Order: sequence, then structure tokens, then C-alpha cells
Amino acid sequence: MRYHPHSAADREFMLQKIGAANINELFGDIPANVLLKGDVGLPAHASEMSVERQLSSIAAQNVAAGSVAFFCGAGAYKHHVPAIVDHLIQRSEFLTSYTPYQPEISQGTLQYLFEFQTQVALLTGMDVANASMYDGSTAAAEAVLMAHRITKKRKCLVSGSLHPHYADVIETNANLTGDECVRLPADARNVEDIIAQLDESLSCIVIQTPSFFGHLIDLQPIADAAHAKGIIVIAVFTEVVSLGLLQSPGAMGADIVVGEGQSIGNALNFGGPYLGLFATKEKYVRQMPGRLCGETVDANANRGFVLTLSTREQHIRRDKATSNICTNSGLCALAFTIHITLLGEKGLQKMARLNHAKAIELRDALNAVKGLEILNATFFNEFSIALPKPAAQVVEALSSRNILGGVPASRLFPNEPSLQNILILAATEITTSDDIAALTTALKEVL
Repeated sequence: MRYHPHSAADREFMLQKIGAANINELFGDIPANVLLKGDVGLPAHASEMSVERQLSSIAAQNVAAGSVAFFCGAGAYKHHVPAIVDHLIQRSEFLTSYTPYQPEISQGTLQYLFEFQTQVALLTGMDVANASMYDGSTAAAEAVLMAHRITKKRKCLVSGSLHPHYADVIETNANLTGDECVRLPADARNVEDIIAQLDESLSCIVIQTPSFFGHLIDLQPIADAAHAKGIIVIAVFTEVVSLGLLQSPGAMGADIVVGEGQSIGNALNFGGPYLGLFATKEKYVRQMPGRLCGETVDANANRGFVLTLSTREQHIRRDKATSNICTNSGLCALAFTIHITLLGEKGLQKMARLNHAKAIELRDALNAVKGLEILNATFFNEFSIALPKPAAQVVEALSSRNILGGVPASRLFPNEPSLQNILILAATEITTSDDIAALTTALKEVL
């Protein structure tokens, strides 16, 4: 297949069709400060062999997570994925299938999506789950839009515990739809402070536990206060393995639960594709975005599966649709379902306990390092530390010692001076005692 670039006339025709005067107007919603000021320094044309060499040279600069001691988390976690998961999802009947637009002839796809929904509903403590979304951040943004539809109000409150990427996606949606998004300061985890911000003008509050900084938050008092004012509670998680050990968001009063499913069945993959999880109470099911697979019987009483509660507006009247997302992360959902099926309930609980135990081992080792302070009284497999110097500098020094020593908060909060010295560290079942010893030794040297 050859690539034929558009001619000037082609581009002019397309701009006219969409009502844009020029190419700059087409990209007018992108902030000017993130637009490139010139070209990217690549040649106008090159041979296939030359391109391959150049891209291989660039790729060689990456440090693979599995090749060094690794303590990065902050929304993307390295776990062991059994080889059978990758083997099964590469079977042609799975790998080549797509969203079931003719569901009656896609029974295999519908069945595993139905089982996926069942697993997500059980994990989150909710009544019903959908058939996957793009990732955790877009699922969170869809949850806010769903809350607006339910309450007929257009204002959301975003807790400072929420991952900043998730908050950014919610805020971007709000800016484009004319809704109001109020963001609390980063790391606002005091329950009383959050409750004090609740008022009847809000459609929803979005709150994450474990938080971006690793703190565990009891949602129940927040949910009680929110429900008394008619506010929808959206609970977010970025580490789905935590649901194998912690009380589910549904049990703590959440109305909608969303999060990232990457940790189960899916590798880091340089940031994607990932897997959005979305669950809610049964009474809100008709406002739930995305696809919903249901179980039924055919004319001969044989078990079968269908797409259900999917209106025509979802496909042909976009202004009436319940979702901005028109497909699903099917292969990632399948990997999730295979992995969690292999684990089973007891296996997931054991994996979660091992994650927490490794994080405790890491915390205890860091307590012996002078000059740093551990900031978490509670955590699952991730916590924050305060350093005596900028965390980004420390991470760079650690990387020169073949240690990927966590995520500096400043990377995600560049304009927050109070967070410049905060480092977020994660430990999972793949973290070894040797990794922890190497980190503590290197930190003593660096500090």
C-alpha cells in the first residue's frame, strides 16, 4: 500500500467542507504554547533503510522497564503478565475481530465482553459495568458527562487527589462543552475540607482512592454528605490491583466507579493502548456511556449474547449520544479477562497482598535513609516521599545508576513549587529485595 500525500487542492477542499478557513483554524483548540514553532528536524524524504536506521537509533535511547530496578507508578504500573495471556489474544479469531456492529454473529466477542463486565462489576462493588472504554482518564471524563445528564446540572468538583492527567481530560471536556470544572489544590485529601466544598450547584464530585500521591481515602462520609445535596459521587482508581485488597468504591457509597485496567493483563507498552473500566448503579444504566453486553436465549432456548440498551442515537445522532467514544478497547479487555480468570478471586487477593507487602518493605528500607520523609500514613503499593532537593534531579541521578526511581510530582505539576521535592514511588510483585537495596544505597549516595 502506497502513501500518496494530499495535494494543495485536496487540502483546500477538505477545509471548505468542515468550515475552516485555513489549517491553523483547524487546530485552533490546541493551546499555542504546545504547538511546535518549526519543523521537527527530519529530512523531507529518505530511503526505507535510512528511516529504519534512524528510528532504531531513537528507540535504542529508551530504557525498558524490565531491564533496571523500577519504581515508577503514578497511573501506569509494571506487573507480571503470564505468557499465556499474550498467546491467547494473538489467536486470529481474537486479534482480527473488532467492535461487534453486527452483534448476533459475534457471539465469542460478546461473551468475553459480558464476562469482562461481570468481573469489573464484582471488583468495583457496582451493579453493572460497560464493555470497556479507551482508558481511565477518558472514562473519568465520560462519568462527569453522565453525572451532568442525571442531575441536569453542569458543574463538577475535582478533588486534589485525582491524577492530574485525568483532571486535565475532564477540564478539556468542560471547556469545549461550556461546563464548569472546579479543581481543588493538589493532594487535598482531608475529608472535612472536601465535604466543606460540596453544595447543591454541583452535579458530581470526582475523587480518587488510592490517591495520586498514594493516600487511601474513606469515601463513605464524602458520599453521605454528597448524596444529602443531590451530588453524584464518581470514584476513580488508577491501580486496579488495589481492588483485590481494599474495600470496593461501591461499598463506600460511590454512584459511578471508573479507572484504569492496565495493571491486569496489559503491559506498560510505552503508554498504551490501555483499558478504561466503567461501572455504575443499575438505576443509572440508561445514562451509562459505551456498549453494554447482555445475556439472553435464542428461539431454541440456547444461551446467547447481545448488545443491549444501545439506542440509535449512539450511532447516527451524535448530539444525542451518551458517549464520545464509539469503539472499545476490545483486545485489552480480553487480556484483562484472561489474566483475572487465571488469577481467580484468591489469586487476585494474594497478588494484592504481595503488592502491599513489597511497598511496606520499600517504606521500611527508606526509613533508614537520612534526609527524606515518608508522607503517607496509609497506602496500597505506592506512596510519596519528601526529599531535601528537587525530586527531578534525584531521579536523573538515580537513572545514571540504572535505577528508575519513581515519578517526580513536578513532572505532572510543573507550576506547583510546593511539590518540587516530592517523589512518588511504587512497588509491585515484580519488585525484588535487591531492587530495594539498590535504590536505598543509591539514594544515600545521591542525597
